[in-house]
Amino acid sequence: MTTGRGMTGTDAAGGPARHVPVLLAEVIAALALRPDALVIDGTFGAGGYTGAILDVPDTRVVAIDRDPTAIAGGQDLVAGAKGRLALVQDRFSRLDAVAEALGHDTVDAVVLDIGVSSMQIDEAGRGFSFRFDGPLDMRMALSGETAADLVQRLPEAELADLIYGYGEERLSRHIARAIVRERALEPIVTTRRLADIVARVVRSKPGDIHPATRTFQALRIAVNEELAELERALAAAERILKPGGRLVVVTFHSLEDRIVKQFLADRSARTAGGSRHAPAAKVPDPTFSLLTRKAVVATEAENAANPRARSAKLRAAERTVAPARETRS
Repeated sequence: MTTGRGMTGTDAAGGPARHVPVLLAEVIAALALRPDALVIDGTFGAGGYTGAILDVPDTRVVAIDRDPTAIAGGQDLVAGAKGRLALVQDRFSRLDAVAEALGHDTVDAVVLDIGVSSMQIDEAGRGFSFRFDGPLDMRMALSGETAADLVQRLPEAELADLIYGYGEERLSRHIARAIVRERALEPIVTTRRLADIVARVVRSKPGDIHPATRTFQALRIAVNEELAELERALAAAERILKPGGRLVVVTFHSLEDRIVKQFLADRSARTAGGSRHAPAAKVPDPTFSLLTRKAVVATEAENAANPRARSAKLRAAERTVAPARETRS
Protein backbone atom coordinates (compact mmCIF):
# COMPACT_ATOMS: atom_id res chain seq x y z
CA MET A 1 0.00 0.00 0.00
CA THR A 2 0.95 3.57 0.19
CA THR A 3 0.01 6.60 2.13
CA GLY A 4 -1.47 8.44 -0.76
CA ARG A 5 -2.14 5.78 -3.33
CA GLY A 6 -5.60 5.62 -4.81
CA MET A 7 -6.25 9.03 -6.20
CA THR A 8 -9.67 9.90 -7.45
CA GLY A 9 -9.97 11.34 -10.93
CA THR A 10 -9.73 14.89 -9.63
CA ASP A 11 -6.89 14.17 -7.24
CA ALA A 12 -4.94 12.11 -9.71
CA ALA A 13 -4.68 14.91 -12.12
CA GLY A 14 -5.68 18.25 -10.70
CA GLY A 15 -6.58 18.29 -6.99
CA PRO A 16 -4.55 18.54 -3.82
CA ALA A 17 -2.70 15.42 -2.76
CA ARG A 18 -1.87 14.33 0.79
CA HIS A 19 -0.28 11.12 1.98
CA VAL A 20 -3.22 9.49 3.74
CA PRO A 21 -3.88 5.73 3.66
CA VAL A 22 -7.36 5.00 2.34
CA LEU A 23 -9.65 2.54 4.18
CA LEU A 24 -6.78 1.72 6.51
CA ALA A 25 -8.88 0.44 9.43
CA GLU A 26 -11.03 -1.65 7.08
CA VAL A 27 -7.97 -3.14 5.38
CA ILE A 28 -6.35 -4.15 8.66
CA ALA A 29 -9.64 -5.64 9.90
CA ALA A 30 -10.07 -7.64 6.68
CA LEU A 31 -6.52 -9.00 6.89
CA ALA A 32 -7.30 -10.39 10.38
CA LEU A 33 -3.61 -10.64 11.18
CA ARG A 34 -2.31 -12.78 13.97
CA PRO A 35 1.09 -12.20 15.54
CA ASP A 36 3.90 -13.60 13.33
CA ALA A 37 1.80 -13.41 10.12
CA LEU A 38 3.67 -13.10 6.82
CA VAL A 39 2.06 -10.55 4.48
CA ILE A 40 2.75 -9.43 0.93
CA ASP A 41 2.06 -5.74 0.33
CA GLY A 42 2.12 -5.72 -3.45
CA THR A 43 1.81 -1.95 -3.83
CA PHE A 44 4.10 -0.39 -1.22
CA GLY A 45 4.03 3.27 -2.31
CA ALA A 46 4.84 5.33 0.79
CA GLY A 47 4.34 2.38 3.12
CA GLY A 48 0.99 3.26 4.69
CA TYR A 49 -0.40 -0.27 4.81
CA THR A 50 2.99 -1.85 5.47
CA GLY A 51 3.57 0.39 8.49
CA ALA A 52 0.17 -0.51 9.96
CA ILE A 53 0.77 -4.22 9.35
CA LEU A 54 4.13 -4.03 11.13
CA ASP A 55 2.34 -2.58 14.15
CA VAL A 56 0.94 -6.07 14.73
CA PRO A 57 3.50 -7.84 16.93
CA ASP A 58 6.02 -10.02 15.11
CA THR A 59 4.40 -9.66 11.69
CA ARG A 60 6.66 -9.81 8.65
CA VAL A 61 6.08 -8.06 5.33
CA VAL A 62 7.34 -8.59 1.81
CA ALA A 63 6.63 -5.24 0.15
CA ILE A 64 6.85 -4.66 -3.60
CA ASP A 65 6.87 -1.56 -5.76
CA ARG A 66 7.99 -1.08 -9.34
CA ASP A 67 8.87 2.57 -8.71
CA PRO A 68 12.53 3.02 -7.68
CA THR A 69 11.67 6.25 -5.86
CA ALA A 70 9.27 4.33 -3.61
CA ILE A 71 11.99 1.79 -2.85
CA ALA A 72 14.44 4.55 -1.95
CA GLY A 73 11.83 6.32 0.17
CA GLY A 74 11.05 3.16 2.12
CA GLN A 75 14.55 2.48 3.40
CA ASP A 76 13.95 4.16 6.76
CA LEU A 77 10.95 1.88 7.32
CA VAL A 78 13.09 -1.12 6.37
CA ALA A 79 15.73 -0.10 8.90
CA GLY A 80 13.15 0.51 11.61
CA ALA A 81 11.51 -2.88 11.02
CA LYS A 82 14.73 -4.63 12.09
CA GLY A 83 14.52 -7.56 9.70
CA ARG A 84 10.73 -7.85 9.55
CA LEU A 85 10.40 -5.99 6.21
CA ALA A 86 11.84 -6.94 2.82
CA LEU A 87 11.29 -4.18 0.23
CA VAL A 88 11.71 -5.31 -3.38
CA GLN A 89 11.58 -3.39 -6.65
CA ASP A 90 9.46 -5.48 -9.00
CA ARG A 91 6.04 -5.72 -10.60
CA PHE A 92 3.27 -6.77 -8.22
CA SER A 93 2.08 -9.25 -10.83
CA ARG A 94 5.18 -11.26 -9.81
CA LEU A 95 4.39 -11.22 -6.11
CA ASP A 96 4.50 -15.01 -5.78
CA ALA A 97 7.87 -15.22 -7.53
CA VAL A 98 9.23 -12.41 -5.34
CA ALA A 99 8.11 -14.20 -2.17
CA GLU A 100 9.49 -17.54 -3.32
CA ALA A 101 12.84 -15.94 -4.16
CA LEU A 102 12.98 -14.82 -0.51
CA GLY A 103 12.29 -18.36 0.67
CA HIS A 104 8.53 -18.14 1.27
CA ASP A 105 6.43 -20.85 -0.39
CA THR A 106 3.18 -19.55 1.12
CA VAL A 107 1.99 -16.40 2.89
CA ASP A 108 -0.80 -15.50 5.28
CA ALA A 109 -2.14 -12.47 3.43
CA VAL A 110 -1.84 -10.34 0.32
CA VAL A 111 -2.93 -6.70 0.17
CA LEU A 112 -3.12 -4.64 -3.01
CA ASP A 113 -3.93 -0.94 -3.32
CA ILE A 114 -4.49 -0.30 -7.00
CA GLY A 115 -3.81 3.25 -8.01
CA VAL A 116 -1.19 5.90 -8.59
CA SER A 117 0.41 7.37 -5.47
CA SER A 118 0.33 11.00 -4.48
CA MET A 119 4.14 10.95 -4.42
CA GLN A 120 4.06 10.26 -8.15
CA ILE A 121 1.30 12.82 -8.75
CA ASP A 122 3.12 15.54 -6.82
CA GLU A 123 6.36 15.23 -8.79
CA ALA A 124 5.98 17.26 -11.96
CA GLY A 125 8.79 15.41 -13.68
CA ARG A 126 6.85 12.14 -13.55
CA GLY A 127 4.18 13.51 -15.89
CA PHE A 128 1.14 11.95 -14.21
CA SER A 129 -0.68 15.19 -13.47
CA PHE A 130 -1.98 18.15 -15.43
CA ARG A 131 -1.84 20.10 -12.17
CA PHE A 132 1.85 20.65 -12.96
CA ASP A 133 3.54 21.27 -16.28
CA GLY A 134 6.10 18.57 -16.91
CA PRO A 135 7.21 15.94 -19.38
CA LEU A 136 4.41 13.66 -20.56
CA ASP A 137 5.92 10.54 -19.01
CA MET A 138 3.64 8.52 -16.63
CA ARG A 139 5.99 5.54 -16.25
CA MET A 140 5.81 4.01 -12.78
CA ALA A 141 9.01 2.04 -13.30
CA LEU A 142 10.87 4.89 -15.03
CA SER A 143 11.60 2.64 -18.00
CA GLY A 144 9.93 1.76 -21.29
CA GLU A 145 7.56 3.72 -23.49
CA THR A 146 6.23 7.04 -22.19
CA ALA A 147 2.80 8.58 -22.58
CA ALA A 148 4.33 11.03 -25.04
CA ASP A 149 5.54 8.10 -27.13
CA LEU A 150 2.01 6.66 -27.25
CA VAL A 151 0.45 10.00 -28.09
CA GLN A 152 2.96 10.50 -30.90
CA ARG A 153 2.90 7.07 -32.56
CA LEU A 154 -0.61 5.61 -32.23
CA PRO A 155 -2.93 5.91 -35.23
CA GLU A 156 -6.03 8.01 -34.59
CA ALA A 157 -8.41 5.05 -34.32
CA GLU A 158 -6.17 3.20 -31.84
CA LEU A 159 -5.72 6.33 -29.76
CA ALA A 160 -9.48 6.85 -29.66
CA ASP A 161 -10.07 3.24 -28.62
CA LEU A 162 -7.46 3.54 -25.87
CA ILE A 163 -9.00 6.72 -24.45
CA TYR A 164 -12.48 5.22 -24.56
CA GLY A 165 -11.55 1.77 -23.27
CA TYR A 166 -9.27 2.80 -20.40
CA GLY A 167 -10.66 6.26 -19.68
CA GLU A 168 -14.36 5.64 -20.42
CA GLU A 169 -14.29 8.99 -22.20
CA ARG A 170 -17.32 9.39 -24.50
CA LEU A 171 -15.60 12.08 -26.58
CA SER A 172 -12.59 9.88 -27.26
CA ARG A 173 -12.79 10.12 -31.05
CA HIS A 174 -12.94 13.92 -30.98
CA ILE A 175 -9.98 14.00 -28.58
CA ALA A 176 -7.94 11.61 -30.73
CA ARG A 177 -8.66 13.69 -33.81
CA ALA A 178 -7.48 16.83 -32.04
CA ILE A 179 -4.33 15.12 -30.79
CA VAL A 180 -3.42 13.87 -34.25
CA ARG A 181 -4.01 17.31 -35.72
CA GLU A 182 -1.87 19.03 -33.08
CA ARG A 183 0.98 16.51 -33.10
CA ALA A 184 1.38 17.09 -36.85
CA LEU A 185 2.21 20.70 -36.03
CA GLU A 186 4.50 19.96 -33.08
CA PRO A 187 5.15 16.86 -30.94
CA ILE A 188 3.05 16.74 -27.75
CA VAL A 189 5.65 16.24 -25.03
CA THR A 190 4.30 18.09 -21.97
CA THR A 191 1.36 17.50 -19.67
CA ARG A 192 0.07 21.04 -20.03
CA ARG A 193 -0.03 20.95 -23.81
CA LEU A 194 -1.98 17.70 -23.83
CA ALA A 195 -4.36 18.96 -21.15
CA ASP A 196 -4.98 22.15 -23.13
CA ILE A 197 -5.71 20.17 -26.30
CA VAL A 198 -8.22 17.98 -24.50
CA ALA A 199 -9.82 20.93 -22.70
CA ARG A 200 -10.63 22.54 -26.05
CA VAL A 201 -12.63 19.44 -26.95
CA VAL A 202 -14.24 18.45 -23.64
CA ARG A 203 -16.33 21.21 -22.10
CA SER A 204 -16.82 21.09 -18.35
CA LYS A 205 -19.09 22.81 -15.86
CA PRO A 206 -18.06 24.20 -12.47
CA GLY A 207 -17.66 21.29 -10.07
CA ASP A 208 -16.91 18.76 -12.83
CA ILE A 209 -13.64 16.88 -12.98
CA HIS A 210 -10.98 18.43 -15.19
CA PRO A 211 -11.71 17.78 -18.90
CA ALA A 212 -8.42 15.90 -19.33
CA THR A 213 -8.88 13.56 -16.33
CA ARG A 214 -10.13 10.55 -18.27
CA THR A 215 -7.60 10.94 -21.06
CA PHE A 216 -4.72 11.09 -18.58
CA GLN A 217 -6.10 8.05 -16.77
CA ALA A 218 -6.30 6.09 -20.00
CA LEU A 219 -2.74 6.89 -20.98
CA ARG A 220 -1.41 6.03 -17.52
CA ILE A 221 -3.16 2.66 -17.56
CA ALA A 222 -1.82 1.90 -21.02
CA VAL A 223 1.76 2.98 -20.28
CA ASN A 224 1.91 0.81 -17.15
CA GLU A 225 -0.26 -2.09 -18.38
CA GLU A 226 -2.21 -1.67 -15.17
CA LEU A 227 -5.24 -3.84 -15.90
CA ALA A 228 -3.21 -6.79 -17.15
CA GLU A 229 -0.90 -6.39 -14.16
CA LEU A 230 -3.90 -6.57 -11.83
CA GLU A 231 -5.23 -9.72 -13.47
CA ARG A 232 -1.83 -11.41 -13.15
CA ALA A 233 -1.44 -10.24 -9.55
CA LEU A 234 -4.77 -11.77 -8.52
CA ALA A 235 -3.74 -15.11 -9.99
CA ALA A 236 -0.35 -14.83 -8.27
CA ALA A 237 -2.07 -14.19 -4.94
CA GLU A 238 -4.18 -17.30 -5.49
CA ARG A 239 -1.00 -19.34 -5.99
CA ILE A 240 0.93 -18.05 -2.96
CA LEU A 241 -1.78 -17.78 -0.28
CA LYS A 242 -2.03 -20.65 2.19
CA PRO A 243 -5.46 -22.10 3.07
CA GLY A 244 -7.18 -19.56 5.30
CA GLY A 245 -5.00 -16.75 3.92
CA ARG A 246 -6.62 -13.42 3.17
CA LEU A 247 -6.66 -11.41 -0.07
CA VAL A 248 -7.62 -7.74 0.34
CA VAL A 249 -7.81 -5.41 -2.67
CA VAL A 250 -8.62 -1.69 -2.74
CA THR A 251 -9.50 -0.16 -6.11
CA PHE A 252 -10.34 3.36 -7.22
CA HIS A 253 -12.19 3.14 -10.50
CA SER A 254 -14.72 0.89 -12.14
CA LEU A 255 -12.36 -0.90 -14.53
CA GLU A 256 -10.17 -2.16 -11.68
CA ASP A 257 -13.09 -2.99 -9.41
CA ARG A 258 -14.80 -4.95 -12.19
CA ILE A 259 -11.69 -7.13 -12.64
CA VAL A 260 -11.46 -7.87 -8.91
CA LYS A 261 -15.19 -8.50 -8.57
CA GLN A 262 -15.27 -10.89 -11.52
CA PHE A 263 -12.14 -12.73 -10.39
CA LEU A 264 -13.51 -13.34 -6.90
CA ALA A 265 -16.96 -14.24 -8.20
CA ASP A 266 -15.41 -16.82 -10.54
CA ARG A 267 -13.08 -18.23 -7.91
CA SER A 268 -15.81 -18.52 -5.26
CA ALA A 269 -18.53 -19.98 -7.51
CA ARG A 270 -19.72 -23.51 -6.77
CA THR A 271 -21.77 -23.97 -9.95
CA ALA A 272 -21.85 -22.39 -13.38
CA GLY A 273 -25.58 -21.82 -13.13
CA GLY A 274 -28.27 -23.61 -15.06
CA SER A 275 -31.86 -23.49 -16.23
CA ARG A 276 -34.86 -25.77 -16.61
CA HIS A 277 -33.48 -26.69 -20.05
CA ALA A 278 -29.94 -27.55 -18.90
CA PRO A 279 -28.48 -28.60 -15.57
CA ALA A 280 -25.88 -26.53 -13.80
CA ALA A 281 -22.40 -27.26 -15.06
CA LYS A 282 -19.68 -28.60 -12.81
CA VAL A 283 -17.00 -26.08 -12.00
CA PRO A 284 -13.63 -26.48 -10.28
CA ASP A 285 -13.66 -26.34 -6.50
CA PRO A 286 -13.74 -22.74 -5.25
CA THR A 287 -10.33 -21.34 -4.43
CA PHE A 288 -11.72 -18.43 -2.43
CA SER A 289 -14.55 -17.80 -0.01
CA LEU A 290 -15.92 -14.25 -0.16
CA LEU A 291 -15.55 -12.10 2.93
CA THR A 292 -17.28 -9.10 1.33
CA ARG A 293 -20.46 -9.75 -0.65
CA LYS A 294 -20.55 -6.08 -1.54
CA ALA A 295 -17.63 -3.72 -1.80
CA VAL A 296 -16.69 -1.92 1.41
CA VAL A 297 -16.58 1.86 0.98
CA ALA A 298 -15.28 4.69 3.11
CA THR A 299 -17.33 6.23 5.89
CA GLU A 300 -18.71 9.74 5.59
CA ALA A 301 -16.11 10.86 8.11
CA GLU A 302 -13.23 9.49 6.04
CA ASN A 303 -14.63 10.98 2.85
CA ALA A 304 -14.81 14.37 4.54
CA ALA A 305 -11.26 14.08 5.87
CA ASN A 306 -9.77 12.52 2.74
CA PRO A 307 -11.73 13.23 -0.46
CA ARG A 308 -9.75 10.68 -2.49
CA ALA A 309 -11.45 7.95 -0.44
CA ARG A 310 -14.77 8.65 -2.15
CA SER A 311 -14.09 6.30 -5.03
CA ALA A 312 -12.32 3.58 -3.02
CA LYS A 313 -13.79 0.07 -2.91
CA LEU A 314 -12.46 -2.79 -0.82
CA ARG A 315 -13.07 -6.43 -1.63
CA ALA A 316 -11.73 -9.35 0.38
CA ALA A 317 -11.73 -13.14 0.29
CA GLU A 318 -10.23 -16.09 2.15
CA ARG A 319 -8.24 -18.81 0.43
CA THR A 320 -9.66 -22.32 0.49
CA VAL A 321 -7.78 -25.62 0.30
CA ALA A 322 -8.54 -26.08 -3.42
CA PRO A 323 -5.55 -25.94 -5.77
CA ALA A 324 -4.95 -22.74 -7.71
CA ARG A 325 -6.46 -22.58 -11.16
CA GLU A 326 -4.26 -22.70 -14.22
CA THR A 327 -4.04 -19.29 -15.89
CA ARG A 328 -2.62 -18.00 -19.11
CA SER A 329 0.72 -16.27 -18.75
